[in-house]
Amino acid sequence: MALLILDNLSTYKRTCCISPSHTLSLLPSVSLNQLLAFSMGGKAMGVPFCFLSILLFSSFSLGPGNMATVSVKAVTKIAKTDINFICATIDWWPKEKCNYNMSPWYNSSIINLDLNNTILFNAVKAFKCLRIRLGGTLQDRVVYKVGRKPVKCENFKLDQNELLGFTTGCLNKSRWDELNAFFNKTGAIITFGLNALNGRKKAPEGNLYIGDWDSTNARKFIRYTVKKNYKIEAWEFGNEVSGRGIGASVDAKQYGKDLIALKKLINRLYRNSSTQQKLLAPGGFFEAQWYAEMLQTSGSGVVDAVTHHIYNLGAGVDKELIHKIQNPYYSSRIVQTYNDILTVIKDSSSWSSTWVGEAGGAYNSGGKDVSNTFANSFWYLDQLGMVSTFKHKVFCRQALIGGNYALLDTTTFIPNPDFYSALLWHRLMGPGVLHATHDSSPFLRSYAHCSRERPGITVLLINLSNSASFDVTVSSDLNLYPNSLAQSLASVTATGHREEYHLTSQRESRRRRTTLLNGQLLKPTTDGQIPEMKPVIADSAAPLHVAPHSVVFARFKDIKAPAC
Repeated sequence: MALLILDNLSTYKRTCCISPSHTLSLLPSVSLNQLLAFSMGGKAMGVPFCFLSILLFSSFSLGPGNMATVSVKAVTKIAKTDINFICATIDWWPKEKCNYNMSPWYNSSIINLDLNNTILFNAVKAFKCLRIRLGGTLQDRVVYKVGRKPVKCENFKLDQNELLGFTTGCLNKSRWDELNAFFNKTGAIITFGLNALNGRKKAPEGNLYIGDWDSTNARKFIRYTVKKNYKIEAWEFGNEVSGRGIGASVDAKQYGKDLIALKKLINRLYRNSSTQQKLLAPGGFFEAQWYAEMLQTSGSGVVDAVTHHIYNLGAGVDKELIHKIQNPYYSSRIVQTYNDILTVIKDSSSWSSTWVGEAGGAYNSGGKDVSNTFANSFWYLDQLGMVSTFKHKVFCRQALIGGNYALLDTTTFIPNPDFYSALLWHRLMGPGVLHATHDSSPFLRSYAHCSRERPGITVLLINLSNSASFDVTVSSDLNLYPNSLAQSLASVTATGHREEYHLTSQRESRRRRTTLLNGQLLKPTTDGQIPEMKPVIADSAAPLHVAPHSVVFARFKDIKAPAC
């Protein structure tokens, strides 16, 4: 117990503001059993949580190959995601968008992205049906140049006197045609974010915008889209105008009233369509009272999916960003938000599903040399696993391309590590979510789903520790009763063979922008194709080794899982 893993300890020092000497002074009076009891929700001798967290975490970091058992409750599903849970965004930001004396967007905007790039095309097509959300901060500044008498509009220009520091921008008919040709060829599923500020005026004080929404320009745009038979699955209303807003806000009751008008408009324009378009709202940061009032005002059957944004790592310039990513205590703080939004929907809008409409980890374009590296996959995959257990249907990553948090390099289009993490999730993790627990360190994260379109289950294991490895046994818990009522655990250890996908960083550096799959470097082929991602085959009964700072997907095709 006296040996501490210094990297993990330093992570906790940053959160808890304590020193190693203070930690060690507690060791004689705290037993491991007491620590375990406390970690499960109990209290131990009035010792603060952060002290106990360090002791508990370090106690499991001694030596290689810590034994761990992952138990998957395989009788019933605890949640169900959309079959196309993985989503990525394309933003409006022009190349002039800068943060912290950096301008990381280049030509990655909806307006100027090179749609003829081979790697981009193949990256989207690799998913067969990748969800793409078109939207972002400037979407409430976009004018659509369509219709018989199109409005005059120009490209975005820097102007600090304008809302969000830019003039209004323009989406013209020819660019919309090009985008839809690309989406059609790649099989992408599209959500388009509409301008929700059109027609409103800024109040004398604060950032509140008042007045009814003017639907004229949006109506022309949607009508043109329907006429061209472009396949837009969902329309989202505004970006980050909920609650206090980012730059601009709209009152919840006013916004709810406008949603009713937009829903009627969509239904009217698509009245001859064989498919039903979804309406998403509000695409902002969750504030319980505002969200509840918005849903109560809009009423039954208007909002199909409630969307909220996640930037739980803080500012991209934060020097502690990489330590936050590897801190299980810090990562889990967002769970309360995931739970709270479900409560609001249950009370106010039981017909709506829940989406994470935008999530970049760190805001203001992400963290340079962190958000685009292997280390970020710890945060990204942990959030995917976490949010799926809280009944969210879709998770949209900011961004497919652009900024420091892009799945694809903004200038070369070469995939960053998180692209391969997203693709493996999409191919392996089905919509059926199972409850998974383990008996080891919180630095080992475990999630389980029914396998996608194949028999069995797939387990995701994330090792946040820089020094401890784990030898994991996976069992299927077939007990129908809560543990408090059960006489014994009715579990079946996996048999047969399993497929393993081990993701590690090159040369053991978390900050590298490369990923190894089972020891082989993942990179596009010379003709721009996304590489094959083949598993290694192992005996399911043998422990699954999870190396320090690594991620493992393991598919068990023969495991007993009635829920699947």
